[in-house]
Parts: sequence; structure tokens; C-alpha cells
Amino acid sequence: MAGSKGERIPTNLRAMRILEVMGHQKEPLSAADIGRLVGLPKQTIHRLCNTLVKEGYLARDESRGHLRPGRRGRDMASGILHVSSSHIARHQILKSVADEVGETVNFVVPEDQGMSYQDRVETNWAFRIQLPVGSHVPFHCTASGKTFLSTLPNAERRRLVNVMSLTANTPSTVTRPEDLLNELKLIARQGYALDNEEFVEGMVAVAVPVRDLSGRYFASLAVHGPVQRMTLDQAIDLAPMLSEASEKLTTVICG
Repeated sequence: MAGSKGERIPTNLRAMRILEVMGHQKEPLSAADIGRLVGLPKQTIHRLCNTLVKEGYLARDESRGHLRPGRRGRDMASGILHVSSSHIARHQILKSVADEVGETVNFVVPEDQGMSYQDRVETNWAFRIQLPVGSHVPFHCTASGKTFLSTLPNAERRRLVNVMSLTANTPSTVTRPEDLLNELKLIARQGYALDNEEFVEGMVAVAVPVRDLSGRYFASLAVHGPVQRMTLDQAIDLAPMLSEASEKLTTVICG
């Protein structure tokens, strides 16, 4: 992946090498870190990174100015996955889960605006909570968002929670940073997250992480339904089955 010492990286591949390096990191990187991993001199790497930030392929972390994938970079990665046959298999896995649980199943990824619904299978019930593909929902009060936050390294998780707007969508929304951080620690240990009417009154949800072959988070697999049909205990009981489906998603998307 990184350029070896003395290797001359062709000009037209340098930006691709930078994006490749970013795709293998768990945390934002400084330009110097990227230069070391790619094998490019300081002046060159700063120029290329600034261009990628300007064009939206990279973005700067607000707290330290380090670099992370930007909207266009994530869209490109998502698009590449979408045009492959894996998205058909992904949807079939979601459908099998939906057929078993009888409620809406979602494949959700983090973006700057919040968690983004990339794929879903709707329940056949007339009474349902509709969040169409392309919708964005908050990080702090959704099962999919809390799943994502729980997978971050502790320091990054704390930084993000402390700058996040913890809006009270319902009376059940957790709005104190320390309370949310404590819940995220529990989620990281138990392997699933819950939404107990925190985003929408009358809706509960459960989500698990979907990981790549290296064990890194890249999406959430979630089920939600109205409290009239799904209790919180029933949502918890779905977690093992969702984890099995998550493993299948890893295989078809990353295998």
C-alpha cells in the first residue's frame, strides 16, 4: 500500500495512494503521517492533501486539524460498492432478516450530517415509520448512530460527543455527554445498541456493527418498529440474529 523507500510514485497515482491510505486507518491522520505512509515528501503531500480537501475528497477534523475521508471520498467508496454485485447480495440479506422479524431492516453508514440510510427493506405492515433511503438521522439518539460512536477509539469518541449537539428529540433522548459516553461504553462491550423511543416517540430500534475483514466498523445493521409491535426486550432478543446477518454482510461486501 505505502510507497517503499526510493520508489517513485507516478503523478497520476499519488492522490489515489493518499485515499488508499486513508481507507485503512481507524483515526484521522496528519498530513505528515500520510506522507510517511505513502512515501511522499512533505511539500508534495501538503499540496495534494490541500487539493483533496478543497475538492471534498478529504476533510479536516475540527479538533486537531487532522484529515479524514470527506463527503466525495465516502460517496466514491459507497458508489464503487453499490455498482458491484455485492449490493444485490446485501439487499437479499436484509430481506431475509426482514422476513424473519417482520419489521423494517436498515443498512446505515455515518456521514457528516448524521447516519445515512443506504439500503432498507420495509415491513409489510401498513402502520410503519418511514425513513427512506438517503435520509439522515442523528448519531446520539439512534441505535445505528450509537453503534457507530461505540466503535470509535475512546479519545475520539469523547471529542466527538463533547462537540455534538445532543438535541432532545423526545423526552427519552440522552442529552448529557457523560451519560451518553457511559452508554457507549456499555454498547461497545455488549455489541449492540438500542433506541428506546429516543429519536421518535413510539419507536424502538436495535443495531449492530458491520465490520470489514480487519474488524473495522463501516456500517450499522438496524431494525426498528413501533412499540405496539416490538418491545425493547424483543429488540434485545434480535441482537444475536442481527450479528449473524452482519457477519454475512462482511463476507459478501468485503470477501
